[in-house]
Amino acid sequence: MPFNYNDCIRKGLLRKIPHSKDKATQSLKKAREWLKESQNSLKVDAFSSSILASCMVMFHSARAILFLDGFREKSHACISRYLEEKYVKTGKLDKKWVELLDHSREIRHDDQYNISFFSTKEEAENAIKSANDFLSAMESLFKSILK
Repeated sequence: MPFNYNDCIRKGLLRKIPHSKDKATQSLKKAREWLKESQNSLKVDAFSSSILASCMVMFHSARAILFLDGFREKSHACISRYLEEKYVKTGKLDKKWVELLDHSREIRHDDQYNISFFSTKEEAENAIKSANDFLSAMESLFKSILK
């Protein structure tokens, strides 16, 4: 883990912005679009594209929570650190979701930059399931924050 929450704040990788339910809602909408993209890519055996789209589902659904809270990320890793600090440590979110987000980010990195990494159908199917589950968890967290 390259950063912790305090590193992210100090280095400007997490920045305070005005709270925005609208941006948060748009980010969840974007996550749902990426989920469709992931499913469509799987149908045409574009496994890498499917996995990358699944990662984007997780990114945008987690980012929605930051927008709702009034934060903006400049690092994908810092989104995880934010969720960990604000929601896992307070018992509002299970740690498995942050671990899944970190795993997704690592897979995306391998797929984009490791020339010996090739995605399989099974990995793409698993990524879609994980992305769907993660999106549901973030939507539940979103609703609980609004209460």
